[in-house]
Amino acid sequence: MDLVGSSPAFLVYVAAYGLAAVGCGVGLYRATRIEDPDTRRGMVGLLLCSGGWAALQLGFLITPGTLGYAFYLGSLIVGLATVGAWLYFCSAYTGRAFHRNRLYRVVAVSVYLGIVTVKLTNPLHGLYFATQFVSDPFPHLAITHGVFHWVVTGLSYALVTVGFFMLFELFLEADYDTRPLGVLVGVTAIPAVLDIVGYVSDILLDINHEPLGVALFAFGVLYVYDEAFLAVQLTDGVDEAVVYLDDDRHIKESNGEAQRLFPALAGSRGQQLDAVLPAVSEILQTDEQILERNRDGGTEYYLVSDTSFSLGQVDIGRMVVFTDVTESERRRRELDRQNEQLEGFATAIRHELLNTLQIITGRVSVAGDALNRGKVDLAKESLQSTSETADRMSEIVDGLATLARHGQTIDETTAVDLQPVIDGAWDRADTNGLTMAADVEGQIIADPTRLRDLFESGFTFAAHNGASTVTVEREADEIVITDDGTPAGETAAEAFFEYGGAMPDAEAGMTLPNLRMLARTHGWDVTLDTEYQDGVRIVISNVTVAGPLKK
Repeated sequence: MDLVGSSPAFLVYVAAYGLAAVGCGVGLYRATRIEDPDTRRGMVGLLLCSGGWAALQLGFLITPGTLGYAFYLGSLIVGLATVGAWLYFCSAYTGRAFHRNRLYRVVAVSVYLGIVTVKLTNPLHGLYFATQFVSDPFPHLAITHGVFHWVVTGLSYALVTVGFFMLFELFLEADYDTRPLGVLVGVTAIPAVLDIVGYVSDILLDINHEPLGVALFAFGVLYVYDEAFLAVQLTDGVDEAVVYLDDDRHIKESNGEAQRLFPALAGSRGQQLDAVLPAVSEILQTDEQILERNRDGGTEYYLVSDTSFSLGQVDIGRMVVFTDVTESERRRRELDRQNEQLEGFATAIRHELLNTLQIITGRVSVAGDALNRGKVDLAKESLQSTSETADRMSEIVDGLATLARHGQTIDETTAVDLQPVIDGAWDRADTNGLTMAADVEGQIIADPTRLRDLFESGFTFAAHNGASTVTVEREADEIVITDDGTPAGETAAEAFFEYGGAMPDAEAGMTLPNLRMLARTHGWDVTLDTEYQDGVRIVISNVTVAGPLKK
């Protein structure tokens, strides 16, 4: 047939089916590189069937004689196989196992062979379709479809709809903006509308337009939305936050969970990760794997891991996954804190035991010398001092045992009014003429007993630090205990929090270590304000507030 002198309608049809056949052939190169074997087989089968279908339709158009009849019959057979390839692909891509079910395969092949038999015998019974040569809008075989055709078409559309359902269900479950993919899948259904238009009017030919839609779909998922196509499949069933990067660390995609965790990701597609999430970028460049995030009033921890994702052997980007490890990381940090605390206790006990033994040894020696000299009163006094020292050691050991129990993880906390707790701690502390002023309001989340012991330690320290006044203030999420005693001066701040450090003196040397330990059991931090030189200022930060701050 002379294509040069043909009508525009004929050229449009030839170009459309020709491009569909070529497009499917081009897509095969990319399809054979899909890593998942079942998805690869499904896509390759879909392209082969659709491309063959389009090529046979093209042959039907350009050879309107007996050969055209054979081409059309072949296109019906290959077109029906496309339905099977479509279902195979949809099942594999969405992670289902329908395509592996032996019963389904046997039934599918049996139905297919039965329908093919009816089609091949159409020249004998003519119940599937009939042809008539026409010259308008260009010379071709006009098809008149019979009842068998419409039955098979209805069955085919029903099965194709099952595939659509599987895809759209996955898109809805995949926590991504899958609207582009949804539109692309919808394009596959447009040829059905064209078939109807061709059947009820003369605007289009009454032939199968489906190869055009399948070709567009396959080309789109392989070349236009290939990354989104892989992202949805790779993260099917993944609840963690996921961010996709290209090889230059530009953000290409992120799921909904990632955008909830990092609001800055919204609208960040195409931007550098360094600019949008600098903390994450820094972690990826080091051996550190745990990301700490303050979120919803608490601290959460995420394991950051990244890996390449590829199409075949070609890496096309990185997949960064954020796994919530808050509970396990909190336990790990709590164990580290308790181990550190136990080491501090051991140091404190060793220090106290050595001091006590030295004192007792010295007092016993004095008592012995006094008895040798006949000084009974001096001997009694020395022995009494020895007994008091031993009792003091017993109290210290009991106190350390209590602190060890308090140093364990807090199981329950409650909203605590600060002022009554501070007053209770003041009544229990040995303040030795010290005065106290508290400027606090509202509530914090804490264990009441440990909170009281914390303030008691702070007041005891102030009394031994030579202070005359101690104040307690609450500032946002901080509690500040300030005394007007001896400043830290050149002494390192951490020395005040070391067990056995004897700061400010041996009797009160464990007050600040205990205060920090009691704070850490709540998840708070304790530091010394080294810039304050009018005494000692203890800053307790990261306190969880339950009530309003009075201004």
